[in-house]
Amino acid sequence: MVKVPWQEQILRLSVVLLGVILLACLVRRTGPHAVVQQTEAVGWGMALIIALGGISHLIKTWSWRLTFLCDLRQVSFGRAFALRLVSEGVGKLGLAGQVVGETTRVFLLGSSVPIANSVSSVTLDRGLYVLTSAIVSVAGIISALLLVSLSQSWRLYLVLLTSVLLLLLVATVVAMQRRWPLLSRCAGLIARLPWCRVWVMGKQSVIRSAENNLQQFCHNAPGLFWGCLGLNLACHGLAILEVYFVLHFMRVPVSLAQALILEALTKLINVVGIFNPGNAGTYEGGNMILAKLIGASSATGLTLSLCRRARSLFWSMIAGLCLITISISNKSPRLAAQTRSVPLAGHPMFVSGASDSIDSQKFSSTYNASVLAAGLRTRSAILNLPQGSRPCSEN
Repeated sequence: MVKVPWQEQILRLSVVLLGVILLACLVRRTGPHAVVQQTEAVGWGMALIIALGGISHLIKTWSWRLTFLCDLRQVSFGRAFALRLVSEGVGKLGLAGQVVGETTRVFLLGSSVPIANSVSSVTLDRGLYVLTSAIVSVAGIISALLLVSLSQSWRLYLVLLTSVLLLLLVATVVAMQRRWPLLSRCAGLIARLPWCRVWVMGKQSVIRSAENNLQQFCHNAPGLFWGCLGLNLACHGLAILEVYFVLHFMRVPVSLAQALILEALTKLINVVGIFNPGNAGTYEGGNMILAKLIGASSATGLTLSLCRRARSLFWSMIAGLCLITISISNKSPRLAAQTRSVPLAGHPMFVSGASDSIDSQKFSSTYNASVLAAGLRTRSAILNLPQGSRPCSEN
């Protein structure tokens, strides 16, 4: 098993501990009694919040299945749902967790789906979710500028942020239509920075593969592309409803437009989770600040974040049970033989507890080469597709 340097392990643990300490300080400053009181006001409404989270996961699974260019009769909807839950649960552990979560999806699919289709579908699924997240963020920030009374500094920051996001969205749309290698070129520019060179160069093959897959999927299967886009937007709509219902249960006057604003800006806070595994403390603190934008108290923002975290933890526990069930089922002779046939099965990142044992520099060359090769094979397969056909095996 490849070991992570102890310095990096200490750094990760320190960030998590600082986040937990920050969360404890926020609860103490707000007042535990106020938080408990508002949490009790939500009461059985948490059941609805958890149900909305489950529906969102079901829609995400449906969207993911649409990105496959092969026959999925050997992979039931229930199994795909479990795999996506596992991926999302592991992905909450920061950047390394996201890498592990997505590649675990590829591995656990086994030989039921060709490796090229597995890698391509996971890449497309993540890319479409990020794209729709940016769309929702832009819509929410514009709503905040139009509907919320903001200070000059806040308004300036939001205008700048909106301009950057809109520029990125327009550039992405134009690049997809004209098949420009926009992401690859941006990665090349970032790689010139001394402190980013090693990491970005190790990910360039993954970026090229994702870019090629997304462009080919958009041009060769437009119906499926727009279907996936619509389903991902529906998931974000459920997240907005979640914010609305939690605040409604706490008897806080709120409109759907205000819920959109909170959800859009919360997505920007979630970016911090890339560097802070679990986003502990920073997520709650950000929500306390955002609550003031709609005239709510900091206690309301803290309770909102804790309720949403409780929903997330519930589905993460379900994901853990799914992972245990899948691991047990994979011990059968037939599934074990399938697992051995997957080229990535022997990689250390799929060993239990791998989120703490990944050496990204040693892993990147092997994994990136596999992803790039899989992406190129998928691209060739798409270009050679007869009209209306969906092959289920590699040539």
